[in-house]
Amino acid sequence: MHPVIQILVPVLLVLGVSQARCDVYRWTDENGVRHFSNVSTPQGKKATQLPESVSSIPKKSDTSNFLVTKVFDGDTVQVQGQDLEFRIRMVAIDAPETGGSKNKGQPYSQEAKKVLRQLIQGKKVRLKQYGTGGYNRILAEIFSQGININLTMVRQGLAEVYRGRLPESLDPGPYKKAEAEARRRNAGMWSQGKAYKSPKTWRKENPR
Repeated sequence: MHPVIQILVPVLLVLGVSQARCDVYRWTDENGVRHFSNVSTPQGKKATQLPESVSSIPKKSDTSNFLVTKVFDGDTVQVQGQDLEFRIRMVAIDAPETGGSKNKGQPYSQEAKKVLRQLIQGKKVRLKQYGTGGYNRILAEIFSQGININLTMVRQGLAEVYRGRLPESLDPGPYKKAEAEARRRNAGMWSQGKAYKSPKTWRKENPR
């Protein structure tokens, strides 16, 4: 097997109406095929940070040409497009935590994951991005057939409005309104009443 060569490069990607800066891994596998990803590098391999022209990373103007390849939970997905693979943290929302391998997870966490998978798994979507967040994930609103999927998750009571700092260019009004309506209807996770615990609180009590 030939050694794997990979390069860690900073790159500007046009995912929507604005731009985000993120780290992109590039490597060539044993068959000579070049790969691009900002999600991970080949296991057990170290990245070397080298300068490279941004123009060498393929771009396309069609912002709808992103395929959702995996749904991790109710607010995090993976997409492929522009010869790249990205992990998207859905901006402005916070879904119940699935808990990972150590914890059971919150009530309605699996329901949120299931519904999001039904909405966009294997479908082409449009991304409106707002920079990058924790773990080098792109923050974005996801649109499928003109529908704001982030907002849909809040309306169905399967995510709350994110209780941290939101991007200045994002209007939180529709999200707050959708959450208030879901609360009134006791939709999804809001049916727990006083037993409800926000994902932010749950994360503090159950660190990974």
